[in-house]
Formats: sequence, C-alpha cells, structure tokens
Amino acid sequence: MQPVLVLNAKTSREEGRKAQLSNIVAAKAVSNIIRTSLGPRAMLKMVLNPMGGIIVTNDGNSILREIDVSHPAAKNMLELSRSQSEEVGDGTTSVIILTGELLSVAEPFIRTNIHPRTIVQAYYKALDDSLEISKELTRTVDIKQKSEIMKIIHNSVGTKFMSKFGENLFDMAYDAVKIVDIEVEGHREIDIKRYVRIEKIPGGEIEDSYLLWGTMLNKDVLHPKMKRRIENPRIILLDVGLEYNKLESQTDVEIKQNQDYETMLRMEEEYIEDMVEKIVKFKPDLVITEKGCSDYAQHHLLKHNITALRRLKKSDSNRIARSVGAKIVSNVDLIKESDVGLKCGLFEVRKIGDEYFAFMDKCKEPQACTLLLRGPNKDIINEIERNVNEAMKAVRNILLEPRVLPGGGAFEMTLSQVLNEKSKTIPGKLQLPYQAVSVALEVIPRTLIQNCGANTVRVLTELRAKHANGKNQNWGIEGELGIIKEMNPENGVWDPYAVKIQTLKTAIESACMLLKIDEIVSGIGSKENQKN
Repeated sequence: MQPVLVLNAKTSREEGRKAQLSNIVAAKAVSNIIRTSLGPRAMLKMVLNPMGGIIVTNDGNSILREIDVSHPAAKNMLELSRSQSEEVGDGTTSVIILTGELLSVAEPFIRTNIHPRTIVQAYYKALDDSLEISKELTRTVDIKQKSEIMKIIHNSVGTKFMSKFGENLFDMAYDAVKIVDIEVEGHREIDIKRYVRIEKIPGGEIEDSYLLWGTMLNKDVLHPKMKRRIENPRIILLDVGLEYNKLESQTDVEIKQNQDYETMLRMEEEYIEDMVEKIVKFKPDLVITEKGCSDYAQHHLLKHNITALRRLKKSDSNRIARSVGAKIVSNVDLIKESDVGLKCGLFEVRKIGDEYFAFMDKCKEPQACTLLLRGPNKDIINEIERNVNEAMKAVRNILLEPRVLPGGGAFEMTLSQVLNEKSKTIPGKLQLPYQAVSVALEVIPRTLIQNCGANTVRVLTELRAKHANGKNQNWGIEGELGIIKEMNPENGVWDPYAVKIQTLKTAIESACMLLKIDEIVSGIGSKENQKN
C-alpha cells in the first residue's frame, strides 16, 4: 500500500508561479497513486479506510474516495474521479492519469514564464479539435442486438473483479437497465440510481445473486396471522398513517369523569374504523404505508384478510409504485381504482439468515427492480456492487448514445498523431502548448504497456509507426499481453463514446482550471499565525 498522501502548503499563502507549480506537484502525486490501476493487468490497492476497514480494489474512484489529502489541488483531483463516476460510471482512473499528465507537460512552460492563459487557450483549442476528430472515429452500435451491448459491458468491466464469475452478473446488469429504460415526456429516461435497488446479503455463493422483477424490503408483516404469501395481490400504497392523529400540545382537554375518557377512546376507534372502511372498499390484499399503523388498525385489516406493511422510506415507496403500477395516495378519501397496483405476480415474506424480507416479485412490465447480491463476505459483495454499478452505467451510456470509439489507447494515439500534425500549422506561442497536449495523450497507451510489464519504448514506438500514415487508426494495445493489436468490432476493445468524450473534456477542463489558479490562501494558516 502506498503511503497516505499528505501535501501541505508550507505557508498559509502561495501565489504566482509558486502556486501553479505546487498544484502541478499535487496533481502528479495523486495521478501516480493510481497509475498502476489502469487496464486488464492492473495492480490492486489495499486501502485502509477511516473506520479501520480494508478495501482491496483496482477501481480508481473507490481508491481515491478513501485516501486522505490536505492540499487543495489534490482534493480537487479526487473530486474529478467522483464526478466522472457520477456522469458516466467509467474512466475514473483514466481521467486522473490524463489530468496529471496534462499538468506535467505544462510545467516546463510555467517555469519558462509562459503565461498560464496562453497554455489554457492552447489546451481549449486542442479540446475543440479533438471533439471534431472523435466524430470521424466513431462506430454506431445496434442497440437492438443484445450481443453488441454485452461486448461493451465486457470491455468496460472486463478488468474488474466480477469478470471472473461468468455471464450471470453481466446479464443481470443488462436486464436491470432495460427494465428502467422508459419514455418520459418525449425523451428517454434511464434512472439507475433511484429505481435499481442493490440489496446485499452476506452468505451463500456469488452465483446465487439474481435479478428481482420487482422490489424487496427488509420488512415483515405487522401481525403474525396476516398472510405471508399472496398471488396476484391488489396493492394500495399510502403516504398517511393508519392511526389516530394526536392532539397538538397547545390543545386543552378536560376530563372530569371516566365517561369522558371512554368517549375519547371511542372517537379514536371510530376514526380508525372509518379509515379502514374506506380502504377495504377497494378490496386490497396488501396495504403499504410510509407512516405508522396502530394496533387497532391492524386488527381491522386482519379481520378483512388484508396484509399490511408500515414505515417505508420514500425511495422504497417510489420503487414499489413503479414496480406494481400503483400510485401513492396521501389521503384515504382520495383513493381511486386506478391507484391500486395490479402488476405484482407474487407477494411473499421470506427469511434469509436471521432477517425477514418482503418480496414483490414477478411483476408484469415493471419500471423498477432489485438486484439481490450474495457472497461469502461483505468485502466481496461490496466489490461486486461497485462492478455491477459500472456495468449498468456502461449499458445506460450505450442506450443513450449508441456510439463507440476504439479502446486500448487507439483513440488517444490517433488524437495524439492528428494534433501533433495540426500543431505545425498553429502560429505563435500557442504552438508548443498545443503540441504538448498530443504528447500528454500518449500517457494512456504508455501506461497500459507499463502495467503489462512489456518493453514500453519498443511497443510505443511500434504503435506510433502504425498510426503515422493515418490509416491504422484502430490499432491499440492488447492489454493482456502488452502487444499492439487492431481493435476490430469482433474481438477488439471498444469503449462507449460518452465515456471517452467525458474523460477528455473533464481532464482538459480540470487541468486548465488548476493552471488558472495564481494564489492559494489558507485561512487556517492565517489564524494559527495570528495566535502565534
């Protein structure tokens, strides 16, 4: 394990070239931490988190999320990985490595007093040209062919832990995304974060994991005599408590005799009976409320052979509503027949380990689902969860943007060669920083070669020669063997267009932002100096 990165400014204030060089050093230090975690031959990192737990992974975002840094530029680099993960789910390692290299090649210009604005201008021009070049290299994917999308998943997650456990987990990720792929107001919506629930239960084999066409909750029925298995249930979802509303603290109630107390109890009972009667009118088999359910309400529901669950999170209610076709009702007086969920094929309470889980399974055309992950221990399940999330985001990226670019460093090497040729036509001071971007892009294929243990200089020179004539744009690095290979559609590595472009944009824009910083002021340092 590499030591925890601690980069402190020596003084409470850095300005001018000193601040820019300090930022570059910090960015390079973060980049070097995860440089060996790129590609199928990536090395693993063992990270000790603040709670004392150990994480063993080669996922860039997972590594950087746990390490502790104090330099502001280093903290900014960590945020890059997090934003890349949120946007497209992949390329978290690449974006850090590329940003670090872009800042590294800018260092000589800073030391020779070239103004940072000149460097930034050249970098942005290179970005604009790169986006134009990338459109010519794309290949369209037929999203109606599952096999095409499965290849992309293999390429995106093939270097991860879950790739060792066959097709089951890849199929689960694909099916989960297809379930939540819906049309909303004329545009496509694939909301994985809200409507694909990942439930982790230690115990059993990894092969026992499966996709639930519905929703599961860590809940048991409210009364032991309520039914625990119902086929094709009618489900009502409530956002109102099935209990008597307690009086406000400012309310004065004067009880002079026993009859007054009995009157109050009777009013409470009548109120609950009235609520239950309004629900029973729609003949539900299952009532689920986000709030409480009193014992008296349970008694009346049981009398009408209705099963009840209570105290759900809002997010769980939304998933159930999308799964079973119900609508969440906030007032029992407003329940309509169209609000009743009819799509659930089976409701069942099962005991897994020491806990009870309520399953709403076999839903017809659900728009939400649950991935149930099993495994020998929490660490392995957590790693599989990270990998499944990446696989789902890869599918989402392809469905939203059905284009791919050649992987294995082929795309970056093509950009490098084209930008290098274009730099010769750029006059003035912009030429050298523009050309530096082409040099920085070679860091991706170079790192892939290094991580394979191959001869970096020989293989990289061979790849440059292939790309020199401008005809072999699909040639890249075979990540397992460290040799050059053509990335053809049948057996080559192709990455989603959205991931590659997001990586390029994030890396160049972040490098430009750090280069434009000309002063680092620490308020903490100033206060300490005042005390001294």
